[in-house]
Amino acid sequence: MEYRQLGRSDLCVSALCLGSMTWGQQNDENEGFAQIDRAKACGINFLDTAEMYPVPPRAETYGATERIIGNYFKARGNRADWILASKIAGPGNGIDYIRGGNLKHNRQHIVAALNESLKRLQTDWIDLYQLHWPERSTNFFGQLGYRHQEQEFTALQETLEALGEQVKAGKIRHIGLSNETPWGTMKFLQLADSLGLPRVVSIQNPYNLLNRGFEVGLAEVAMREQCGLLAYSPLAFGMLSGKYEHGARPANARITLFSRFARYTNPQAIAACSRYVALARQHDLDPAQMALAFVTRQPFVTSNIIGATNLEQLESNLGSVELKLSQELLEAIEAIHREQPNPAP
Repeated sequence: MEYRQLGRSDLCVSALCLGSMTWGQQNDENEGFAQIDRAKACGINFLDTAEMYPVPPRAETYGATERIIGNYFKARGNRADWILASKIAGPGNGIDYIRGGNLKHNRQHIVAALNESLKRLQTDWIDLYQLHWPERSTNFFGQLGYRHQEQEFTALQETLEALGEQVKAGKIRHIGLSNETPWGTMKFLQLADSLGLPRVVSIQNPYNLLNRGFEVGLAEVAMREQCGLLAYSPLAFGMLSGKYEHGARPANARITLFSRFARYTNPQAIAACSRYVALARQHDLDPAQMALAFVTRQPFVTSNIIGATNLEQLESNLGSVELKLSQELLEAIEAIHREQPNPAP
């Protein structure tokens, strides 16, 4: 396993990060434990979760993923072996059961959310605490066509100061962003540098063969500011594994179960996906491993967040770290991308 520096911090995280958003919904606690054990045996030291998980979010399952991880730490006694990341939810997204639904990134909500996460996780600290999505109205979760809205939202300085207080208290080691824009990322970095507040060390955004939008504005920020990408959805909800080819809907698969996961199922994305899957098979490669290897190799990526609902899938994902993509294959990927760029933003 390769390890990479997390921002300008003294932490080094594995090039693959174990995602957890299915635990408590598609996976039970025993399955979650088995996935963590297997990932650890392969050299993964980075675990990502969120207060909102599992997904799809429901009041009945709220916090279940963090509780599973907390029970794992208690059972194994190895909390110190892990670099643990979690997130505070933002407003909207149909969530009206967390802190009364009036979710803010202010001091009150940050303190409340962090303390509850720490209890569920059965730990005294979180290594990387992230804002799951912006409080302000902007483009994320696939939204295009920015329309400016004058609105009240927590000043970014207040958010950063509140997070800084928790860093001083020892409850957080470092802070990160998620589903953020170039403007938001640079403002947080500017405020940190000018006010002596904690510096953002990472940004967790979607990135995969069907959605390379991160390259347009944020990749330069990631490289020049040492604020690397934690890439989520590297398999585009499993589409790039090939298991949904020709309209197939495998039992218990995410797109089969949940209609809300439609981001990568528009006609353009399906067509491009089929080309990438066919390309992998032409080179005698597993399509999922090719897609993951493409993400992990990018210089602006700090860690690639993999997720699985069974150990067979996890084993395949873990194997992607050994795959080196040939120049011929990379050129073929770029040819498809030029003809069908970012079909699923």
